Amino acid sequence: MEPDGRVLVPVGPEAWRWRTFGSTRTLVVAARTVTSLVRVLDVLPAVVHDDPRVATVFAYDPSSAFNDGVLALLRSLGCRMLPWAQLEDIKPDLLLTASENIGVPTGDYPVLVLPHGVGFQKFVPDSAGPGTRLSGLVADELLTTRRAWLTLSHPEQERQLAAARPNTVGRTVLVGDPCFDRLRASVRWRDRYRAALGVPDGLRLVLVSSTWGAGSLIANRPDLPTELLSQLPADEFRVALVLHPNVWAAHGAWQIRSMQQAATEAGLLVVDPTNGWQQALVAADLVIGDHGSVTLYGAAVDRPLLLGAFGTESVPRTAGYGLRAAARWLDAGPLRAQVDAAVTEHRPGRFAQITARAFADPGEAQPRIRRLVYDLLGLPVPDGPVRGTHAYPAPPTTGAPVTAMSVRTVVGQATDRVEVEIRRYPARLAVEGAEQEHLFWHLACDVDEPDPRLSESASVLLRAGAAVPEETGLARIAGLLADFPGAQLAALAVADGCLLGLRDGSVLLATAPCGPPPDPGLAAAGVYACLRLGRRAVSSVHLRVGEREQELRLRQVLPPSEPSARRARSTSARGLPPAS
Repeated sequence: MEPDGRVLVPVGPEAWRWRTFGSTRTLVVAARTVTSLVRVLDVLPAVVHDDPRVATVFAYDPSSAFNDGVLALLRSLGCRMLPWAQLEDIKPDLLLTASENIGVPTGDYPVLVLPHGVGFQKFVPDSAGPGTRLSGLVADELLTTRRAWLTLSHPEQERQLAAARPNTVGRTVLVGDPCFDRLRASVRWRDRYRAALGVPDGLRLVLVSSTWGAGSLIANRPDLPTELLSQLPADEFRVALVLHPNVWAAHGAWQIRSMQQAATEAGLLVVDPTNGWQQALVAADLVIGDHGSVTLYGAAVDRPLLLGAFGTESVPRTAGYGLRAAARWLDAGPLRAQVDAAVTEHRPGRFAQITARAFADPGEAQPRIRRLVYDLLGLPVPDGPVRGTHAYPAPPTTGAPVTAMSVRTVVGQATDRVEVEIRRYPARLAVEGAEQEHLFWHLACDVDEPDPRLSESASVLLRAGAAVPEETGLARIAGLLADFPGAQLAALAVADGCLLGLRDGSVLLATAPCGPPPDPGLAAAGVYACLRLGRRAVSSVHLRVGEREQELRLRQVLPPSEPSARRARSTSARGLPPAS
């Protein structure tokens, strides 16, 4: 760039002197907000690819209140950028945008506007005045000069726009919804997305999705992620949060991380606003949302829904507005029962009639947009293989392991075996209930827990990581109990199962005769519950964790040591009976 930011190549009056490719057309992508930019980037690889005739550059319009993050995203992708003021000089052949509110310079080149959500579903604040406007509808000037073309995802939107703004007639093109098409293509990768997000088989992923503004879910229930994490057992659920990019742009990533710090430390998966919400939506077992587009996309891919908020800006008689009456609503009561009911009582196709009013001709959006772009550029579509609608790539791995758990155990009354039901909750958020005759609570921490107040108070200490040889494991068990004198039991994985070291010096080997090796944390919880009940001479324990069951076989590797046994008699954790 020149000192004033102007670009000399590949566009400009003397660009021919510097460029390598002899492009005959210039396509400018207007970048105003992260939301609109991501939507264009979602379809652009399928529109202009393998074609040296088209020079694509990105013009940054800084006029939005939500412009934060746009330049960083463009730079991270290696996009060629030019300042907005240079548009008047280069005279592009087509301006492509998913932001209807850009201030396009005068000229005679066409402006193609893609929606940055689902159609025209919301009223949003008008940056030109104190009122609101219909989201997705461009300024009158672009319509009266017949420069603007608006893409539609459903024929009903043409009638909607004609009623709202008569001069849109003849300026709309039905293409479908490219994001919906990619979501449909991505369903087959659901298991891949769940693995990348750290959601094992048998667990349910609850996706909390919020649009922006005072009527949004996150504005009305900012503590919902922490409430979910405190009430949904960690061995049965994962919780993810998708916030509209405008929330990130308006308040900053630091503020969002600060507001969700407790939830993040308790296992919340906070999805990158530029990469991952589509994959998280496909991976989800339940969507808790509002009037934002993600909620409607969730209904379109047949996910169970709960509405936690629904702002007044939703446009009546649109598909999005129809969810207001069709979906379940989240109330102020206990969350576990509502989540379970929403998932188990959902019926496939429940929202099909509603979403059919938003998405027409599935699978056609990308080829139609490509043909439209080339028509407006005045070029024939290039020969060669057609790029199909691609599934979204696996999302980046997110979240960190939870290293402190409050564990609720219930020892069953079966006469032929010992049964222990286990529920684990993040210790930072858990509200422990009262103990009863066979119901106990204890704190279990990994040795890597950063808060010493938790690790030094833990009754059960764990060491995560790959399995080690038994001899190495015995030495580490002894070291853990020596380093943390408050712990009554320590556990880690070994080649044949997991070792469980007790404060009295005895060490047990827990194995699973069927299925995968036992999880040291669950095995430790089962054995510790037996100890709390005074049942020390146990050779097997049947664990129940949600809908999963596992049989543990216990074998003593080391007997109690005399000094350790005496210490156990004098210091017991939460009523743990002394060693016999």
